[in-house]
Amino acid sequence: MTHTTECGYWDKLKICQVAMSDLTGLPSYHRQTIPTDYAGRMGHMNVRYYMAVFDTATWRMLEEYGLDEAYFSTTENGVFALKQFIQYLAEVRPGEKVAVYTRILGLAEKRIHFMHFMANQDTEGLAAIIESLITHANLKVRKAVSLPSEIAAGFRSRLLKDQLLDWDSPVSGVM
Repeated sequence: MTHTTECGYWDKLKICQVAMSDLTGLPSYHRQTIPTDYAGRMGHMNVRYYMAVFDTATWRMLEEYGLDEAYFSTTENGVFALKQFIQYLAEVRPGEKVAVYTRILGLAEKRIHFMHFMANQDTEGLAAIIESLITHANLKVRKAVSLPSEIAAGFRSRLLKDQLLDWDSPVSGVM
């Protein structure tokens, strides 16, 4: 990879796999300053709050494609998390600003596979990555059901754009 910007993600051989400029070119679904109460005993953001930040970004992403409160309340449908894999790359401390960028990795009839990248805007580095697989489900029968075609079309459009990117996502290989 030949980028002149700072690296966002290095592989085990210390070869840059994704430039920060590539990550920050993705859609951002959440930005916030980390409050003091997110700090754990080690003085940096506790792992449970990484999940909270990623969760907020997930809900905002879903809303953009029509999986919002109005949809959930009128259809008896929702989403279930199936698998998640988190990589913690650098600590985030209280008072620092983070932004979460998202790439759609895959789409099936009932499932959405995506990755969030948490960038520390103060250090200009990548702090954490979460790879997620979720399913669309009927909440009455508690089973996976197909995504509505108009919602699937929106995710498919984003997926096609993300597949044209000239870098590979650092997927876990377990999904």
